Amino acid sequence: MPYLNMVGIPAVQEPAKAEEKQEAPSEKLLSELGQLSMPSTNNNVFTLTIIGQIEGHMILPPQNKTTKYEHVIPQLVAVEQNNQIEGALIILNTVGGDVEAGLAIAEMVNTISKPTVSLVLGGGHSIGVPVAVAADYSIITETATMTIHPIRLTGQVVGIFQFFEYLDKMQDRVIEFVTRHSRITKEQYKELMFNSNQLGRDIGTVLIGPEAVKLGLIDAVGGLHDAVNKLQELIKHAK
Repeated sequence: MPYLNMVGIPAVQEPAKAEEKQEAPSEKLLSELGQLSMPSTNNNVFTLTIIGQIEGHMILPPQNKTTKYEHVIPQLVAVEQNNQIEGALIILNTVGGDVEAGLAIAEMVNTISKPTVSLVLGGGHSIGVPVAVAADYSIITETATMTIHPIRLTGQVVGIFQFFEYLDKMQDRVIEFVTRHSRITKEQYKELMFNSNQLGRDIGTVLIGPEAVKLGLIDAVGGLHDAVNKLQELIKHAK
């Protein structure tokens, strides 16, 4: 029975229970951290998933599938501090999202002292590109895609020189990070970013798995088995 109704009639309360139902550990992890996997002593590899849209300073609508950077960062800190964890596998299927949040995650992945391997499944678009190349070794499946395009803005924009100068600097941060952690050159990356012949209503380029490897953006084409084997190989050499 409900505790309160909306027509002024006293509601019938349920008898008080001796004790509240305890939330299961898995449910607590899911509600607080957005995923079930946390560093565990049962496995030497930690798996981090970057899916949907990377949520940053603004909360996205509830119907959006999101990866919240405030959930990801503490997990990466835990990986760094947990002596039982020897490496991290980063799995991406993301459309991109907040630029600063994406770069923050990418910097965290890149500065972990333990071996890291990224695997792009489905898509690693937009700001997902820096996250993918931040790992020590990157793998993409044959059917996965990566979209490279300039930084986009939503909402009201102040049309002054200083704002566009700031936007240009932010874009340079993305370009610098990607080219510093992959084999693609700045000239190649900018050409892909400002390509006007491929996307009908926008500028940019969509790369399919083997194309991303050929250009030096990603290290190899492969799947989950390849990613796990490569990570174990890096862990072995790190010891």
